[in-house]
Amino acid sequence: MLNPFDFKSALTARHAQHVVLIHFPIALFIAGAAFDFAAHWTKRQNLAAAAYFNFLVAAVASIPTMITGLLAWQWQLEGQRLKGTLLLHLIFGVASGTLICVVWFIHWSARRAQNEKLRLFCLPLEALTALLLAVTGHLGGFLSGVNGAG
Repeated sequence: MLNPFDFKSALTARHAQHVVLIHFPIALFIAGAAFDFAAHWTKRQNLAAAAYFNFLVAAVASIPTMITGLLAWQWQLEGQRLKGTLLLHLIFGVASGTLICVVWFIHWSARRAQNEKLRLFCLPLEALTALLLAVTGHLGGFLSGVNGAG
């Protein structure tokens, strides 16, 4: 039986880092979207600021998450051609990470230009990104065996 406190094994496992890191951009983005929707609803600037910083950290965290996902593919499958669920997970994962960065960039641009309408454009994009994150996570759950046979 594996020891859950064996940090050396956890850090050197060739696939574990992606599984651990993925939770950060997902949670930060969803929290940011919730703050942004609340900011638009209540017109409170402190909620808009919280949304911005959640999107910023989610965008930063999505980069190593995507890199570790690609490394897991190379290490676990030795770079085999992807198909099926794994290919969909890769496509949706890259699209999700890119959209997280796009949402942050729009918010950054809106803050610099002090353009509220640009931030309003982000709400449907945030909802689409959250949906895409959910589908990507669902597929990843199947791959890891959490949502069924893996």
